[in-house]
Formats: sequence, C-alpha cells, structure tokens
Amino acid sequence: MPTYAALIYGEDADWGAPEHAGQMAEYAAFGEAAGPVITGGAALLPTSTATTIEVRGGKGGDLVTLDGPFAETKEVLGGFYLLECADLDEAISWAAQIPGAWHGRIEVRPVLAM
Repeated sequence: MPTYAALIYGEDADWGAPEHAGQMAEYAAFGEAAGPVITGGAALLPTSTATTIEVRGGKGGDLVTLDGPFAETKEVLGGFYLLECADLDEAISWAAQIPGAWHGRIEVRPVLAM
C-alpha cells in the first residue's frame, strides 16, 4: 500500500504547554482511531527552535546557518503523520480527521519509496 505524508500547518505553538492540553487530547483520540494506518509521525517544536541551512555555491560550498525558519508566515509546519492507505481518497479521508484540519490546513502528499 502507498504511504502518504499528512503535513500539519497551523499556529506556531509549543504543543507541550498546558494551554494546549485540549488540542493534544484531540490528537490522541485521532491517533487511536487512525492507529491501523499511521506508520509514523511527530509533532515539531516551535519555529523559534529551528535552524535553516544553505550550502552556497552547491556541493562543497560554504555552509550558512540562520536561526529560525526560512520564511515568516502565519501558518507553520507543526507536525506530520505517515499514513499507509489504499489510495489518495482514503488518505484524504483520514487527514480530514486530524485536528489540525479544523484550525489550519493539512497537506497530503505521496511519499516516494526509497
């Protein structure tokens, strides 16, 4: 069966903070319901913890690092699930149940098997 990445875009938040306990409970409920199709995933720490890198000049070039995300936006990548589904329609059906779909957006993308 193909695997799909469900990329969760929403507010830039520390999801471990107590004020997000209600939303985290919704994610736990989704995890239980979608358990048979979830093959991986993770929540990401806030963008303030990110480091963006660039190798200027191509392979072997100068490594440049920046604190924070590449671009400032209202919605950020906050986490993802890997869903093993029969087809895109099934992946979309599961993605629509991810709590992030109710407060932001979910990008569903096929994963290239390596």
